[in-house]
Amino acid sequence: MFTKEEYLTRMNHTKQKMMEYGVEVLLISNPSNMYYLTGYNAWSFYVHQILVVMIDEEQPIWIGRQMDAHSARVTTWLDESHIIPYPDEFVQSTIKHPMDFVANILNEIGQGNRKIGLEMDSFYFTAMCYERIVQGLPNAEFRNFSTLVNWVRLIKSDQEIECMKKAARIVENATHAAYYTADVGIRENDVAAAIYQAQIRLSFR
Repeated sequence: MFTKEEYLTRMNHTKQKMMEYGVEVLLISNPSNMYYLTGYNAWSFYVHQILVVMIDEEQPIWIGRQMDAHSARVTTWLDESHIIPYPDEFVQSTIKHPMDFVANILNEIGQGNRKIGLEMDSFYFTAMCYERIVQGLPNAEFRNFSTLVNWVRLIKSDQEIECMKKAARIVENATHAAYYTADVGIRENDVAAAIYQAQIRLSFR
């Protein structure tokens, strides 16, 4: 996990892009972009979840399934008031939809009539998501910004570059371990063990 300062810098760069394109609120559904801005790391993308980035607020708001809220608490830099879970009655319901919940939250906090960017080409933002968010926010102006955060991610920080260098060293060590262990008569599990040992030894230095 990166430092809070790193995440704040990423947020500022994202907001600069939002200002450049005239977006006041950005709804992020791509798990990699949610992770990039907050550190949120959980196997929860099989249900709908949204990160709300507001141009005039320091912290974004994470909205997701109630059982996943604890993951947001332990993996992100967000405070409790910016982690808003929806109950299980919104999961796989033919009546209620998580985007109904998201729309209600945005209306409650005064964001319902703003220029809102959506990741409309994200695998995790469905046609039903779009339909329900538009219905729930009739006074908002929606625009497609599927790659806004992706372009921000293109320029790496010093912390990211250092992390990439460490990852490269891990891969290099693992490749060497595989190359020098594999031979005629050597069991596959012994080669795999050597690879794992090389990966883990460097990962925890």
